[in-house]
Amino acid sequence: MAPGRLTDKAIRNAKPGPKPYKKADALGLYLLVSPVGGKWWRLKYRFGGKENSLSLGTYPATSLKQAREKRDAARKLIEAGIDPSTHRKIEKAKRGADTFEGVAREWLEKFSGAWAVSHAETVRRRLERDIFPWLGGRPACGIAPAELLTVLRRIESRGALETAHRVKQVCGQVFRFAVATGRAERDPSADLRGALPPVKEKHHAALTKPADVGALLRAIDGYKGSFVVRCALRLAPLVFVRPGELRKAEWSEFDIDGATWHIPPERMKMRREHIVPLSRQSLGILHELHPLTGAGRYVFPSARTTLRPMSEVAVLAALRRMNYSRDEMTAHGFRTIASTMLNEMGFPADAIERQLAHGEPNAVRDAYNRAEHLALRRAMMQQWADYLDKLASEVKVVPIRASA
Repeated sequence: MAPGRLTDKAIRNAKPGPKPYKKADALGLYLLVSPVGGKWWRLKYRFGGKENSLSLGTYPATSLKQAREKRDAARKLIEAGIDPSTHRKIEKAKRGADTFEGVAREWLEKFSGAWAVSHAETVRRRLERDIFPWLGGRPACGIAPAELLTVLRRIESRGALETAHRVKQVCGQVFRFAVATGRAERDPSADLRGALPPVKEKHHAALTKPADVGALLRAIDGYKGSFVVRCALRLAPLVFVRPGELRKAEWSEFDIDGATWHIPPERMKMRREHIVPLSRQSLGILHELHPLTGAGRYVFPSARTTLRPMSEVAVLAALRRMNYSRDEMTAHGFRTIASTMLNEMGFPADAIERQLAHGEPNAVRDAYNRAEHLALRRAMMQQWADYLDKLASEVKVVPIRASA
């Protein structure tokens, strides 16, 4: 270490002045004393023909000895042709990239493009709300299973056990990505198997008896609320897409002459286009609705503005107004109704699964099914619509539902 002119006593006795001033040591190292008494170590150096300054810490947190050691390390970099300021930025970036948050955001950027936008946003939001505040700044390689469990139990404690399990799965994916990219040695979430209470399996409430479905369809026909919501309710059992896919439907996606609805990949859970053959009954509903909303983007716009789609709770609220409780029927329940009853009617399982837009793990089989089942699905969708008409027109005495 090179000798210098400064001593610890001289540094301690350095008093603030009316302006910042420097006290030089040696080889570019100096102490900057501010008017309020702060003392900063700085290194003045030249690199690439330009004069630069590098911060080396504050006194007394960084002693004179430590400041000189940092100076000498920086000068070795200069001798090797490396700008110490640039080197510091690179190392800082590396440290940031090695934190759990850094790895997680890189993982999100790399893989979320293959997800539905809503799913990607949910994953990002859960990480930002439930994980990053406690573990985000920690190196991914240094997080112990017990630390992760503490954070997961914090989620569980607010009554969100299912979310805790989902967050654990996401963290496992992030840790495995960290292992694959050389920033961690193992996935600590693997040690937490059985550490959280199991989630009780939930099924989307739905009616499955033909008489009950018929009563529901008649209740929808008699719905006295918004015409837009009523049309959505009428179309839901005919196309049985996911609730978000229905409420965000855009007129540009419909080929009325070809009697098909092409839902683009970015709005699908599996991130691939989904074709929905439209029955005569579905086309009739769209023809009724078009004069009201056809000039806008959305088939089912919000009641407040045509610039946004219908609220995600609109159909659910309508079901409640018709006195169907959450244990009887949900917006997602129309899919359960179709799946259950179409299987009972003897339609091929592959055609039903394709119409439900469920994933096919085999890519070759997936492409084959898309082409092979479209004609069959078109016939199935028309028969299904005719069957629903028959259920709705069934002449039976239906007890009046009691108000809640």
